[in-house]
Amino acid sequence: MALILDLLVQGSQMALVLALAPLLTGFVRKVKARLTRRQGASIIQPYRDLLRLLRKEVVLAQNASWLFRSAPYLIFATTWVAAALVPTFATGLYFSWTADLIALVALLGSARFYQALAGMDVGTSFGGIGSSREVMIASFAEPAMLLTVFTVALVAGSTQLSTIAEVMSSSHVGLRVSLGMALFAMIMVAIAENARIPVDNPATHLELTMVHEAMILEYSGRHLALIEFAASLKLLLYCSLIACIFMPWSLASAEAGPVAYLVGGVVYLGKLVLLGFALAVFETAIAKMRVFRVPQFLGAALMLSLLGTLLLFVSRTL
Repeated sequence: MALILDLLVQGSQMALVLALAPLLTGFVRKVKARLTRRQGASIIQPYRDLLRLLRKEVVLAQNASWLFRSAPYLIFATTWVAAALVPTFATGLYFSWTADLIALVALLGSARFYQALAGMDVGTSFGGIGSSREVMIASFAEPAMLLTVFTVALVAGSTQLSTIAEVMSSSHVGLRVSLGMALFAMIMVAIAENARIPVDNPATHLELTMVHEAMILEYSGRHLALIEFAASLKLLLYCSLIACIFMPWSLASAEAGPVAYLVGGVVYLGKLVLLGFALAVFETAIAKMRVFRVPQFLGAALMLSLLGTLLLFVSRTL
């Protein structure tokens, strides 16, 4: 009976991230529209877009290989697994032993690898440009993310997310300069990984400056729906990761009851609203930078995470 309950709670978290990912994307778009004095689409518009794409027929290029056809499923499955492993409303769930930060970085890197290969598979100029820029961004983002992981792991003594959340919520951690640097570095990496302003503009299409959209121009139908769904899941993943590590408030423990799970779910929704609103305000207030300045942006994230790690080696109290 206990095993069934554990599986139900774990399954509810996996379903929760699927249900909330398009809603978070719609919420960010709605807030951006209202900040620019536009009405904007409904926050449930991403659900309608996904359903519309699922009903459409898939159109494939003549020279598309098996990799191009299978990449959307691999990208979606990998991103969903990574998003489902991050604690949202509770820690110590049935699959929490697999929720390791280094494993999450590997899963996200695998999804990026599939997408870059699929962008080059058809042989179009836009796909090649987008894939090369994606790999360039990843070469700076992944080291910064790993150094952020090392900073958090030095404080918590583990790379397991449930353990990190429990340590971060304790009173003896407090405010630390190293954690502040790690937070800013992770936010900068999240902006770059999700193709948000100032690194990329998710609202643009058919531009020489685009990155993410250039790799998926040849996709249509259910394949495009899976990739768009995976992009929403990735945004939710990073918001959940920041909330789990740096805002681990009201996370229910493994032995908690339904009331604690409910409270944790409500607080998690509040965190998503806060982070989504902050992202919309940031994207509205800043302009997109040139592609050649992206390495400088991510280089700053790399240096922040490196300084945070070095500070902890100098003094564990910083």
